[in-house]
Amino acid sequence: MIVGSARRWRSRHPRRAPHGAVWDARVSKRTVAGSAFPRLLPVAWIAVLANYSDVLRLHGAWRFSLAGFILRLPMSLVGISTILLVKAEYGNYTLAGAVSAANMIALAVGAPILARLVDTRGQRAVMGPSFTISALSLVGLVVTALMTGPAVLLFLFTVVAGATWGAPGALVRSRWMKTVDNPRQLPTAYALEAAVDEFAFIIGPIMATMLGTLVSPASGLVLSIAFLTVGGFLFLSQTSSEPEPAARVKGERMPSVMLNPVVIVLALTYVGAGSMFGAIDVSVVAFTEFHGVAAFAGALLALFALGSLTAALIYGSRHWNQPLWKLFAVGVTLLALGVSALLTASNVWALGLILLVTGMTIAPTMTNVTMIITKVVPGAQLTEGLTWMSTAMNIGASLGAAAGGRAIDARGAHGGFLVAVAAACLMVFLMLSGLRRLRRDTMHGEKEQGGQRHPEVKRSEGGAESEAGDSSEQHQPVLP
Repeated sequence: MIVGSARRWRSRHPRRAPHGAVWDARVSKRTVAGSAFPRLLPVAWIAVLANYSDVLRLHGAWRFSLAGFILRLPMSLVGISTILLVKAEYGNYTLAGAVSAANMIALAVGAPILARLVDTRGQRAVMGPSFTISALSLVGLVVTALMTGPAVLLFLFTVVAGATWGAPGALVRSRWMKTVDNPRQLPTAYALEAAVDEFAFIIGPIMATMLGTLVSPASGLVLSIAFLTVGGFLFLSQTSSEPEPAARVKGERMPSVMLNPVVIVLALTYVGAGSMFGAIDVSVVAFTEFHGVAAFAGALLALFALGSLTAALIYGSRHWNQPLWKLFAVGVTLLALGVSALLTASNVWALGLILLVTGMTIAPTMTNVTMIITKVVPGAQLTEGLTWMSTAMNIGASLGAAAGGRAIDARGAHGGFLVAVAAACLMVFLMLSGLRRLRRDTMHGEKEQGGQRHPEVKRSEGGAESEAGDSSEQHQPVLP
């Protein structure tokens, strides 16, 4: 739909651009002085979407991106659905938070191992069997909970499901490295995937809470099983975009990317961010229950994701000249400030507004982290590097969910939000503690690449490299 709309708009307006905008060669290379359209905002949004249509048309990228979206839907369903199901069947948030946390801890442990295997053996060979085991384990979790079985079985099934799910987001993003024709298209591609993540977090919690309260508490996990099965099959069946396994010398062992100081700084910061998100999830559920509108928990969490999605689309549609490390630091700080405002929410409407505005800081920050990883991690270990970021986030989320659940049982939703604010402060502290090293190594990585193509990025047809200021800039409108 986005691709078709962009094509129709370009065909109808071949020589126009909003005031101050610079378009690519297919539209116009001139800067328009004066208002070309009476409705600037809709036209500007068409310009934003046109950038994403460009990258989605690259070598059939929309196919693996769409399949990856389906595959990633469980990430927004499993956590909150587990909490709803276990709370409904066993009656307390502490157990619910612990079971959800166990899933995320197992995911955090298993994902990097699977990522290293993917880098050496390929996505399909490793993740095909792994996705199958994960789906079957979720089936076991649902059956055990509905039968009010022993808690130990809940932990067993949730741990296996988490350990074998891997990091679908990293799998998708690593395919973009093979797909793009120019490295300057990567921020747009990664911002698109960040928007896809957030869209999943918009519809996922709504489906989980609405169906969980109106149909059955198990509905969210049943949907997760279906999405994992269908999405995994569609994604892994697309072999043309799958990155080639890295060639390794027999007996040679590449060191883990976690020995890289910059990766350590980013991972620790993500632990703090994940703790914050985990506490917010359970606190929002408790907040809505206290106010008698439990079915609106998913809608509130969707607002959080909607703010992030909107910011992702805008952020990825243009080129930013500021250093990556600075953009990252500003984003983390603003995110912490926004989360601190949650303590002032006195009703559902105020909470929704705070979540919406605060969410606008999430996706841009995550996009910058992904770009920093591509600068400091070897291409042959990109999947592992990206996976460690999601692993750190999940470790934090598990800790935040568990701590938030305990605080809620003791002090209500306000106690859960206090945990989220404490995690936000920890996130900023961890970021600042390693900012000097992150700045140095990131700038060094950018200078080393010197605008050259990443080793994993394909050449365009004919084998010619794109020069700076050529097509890469034409795909990045400068919005006023």
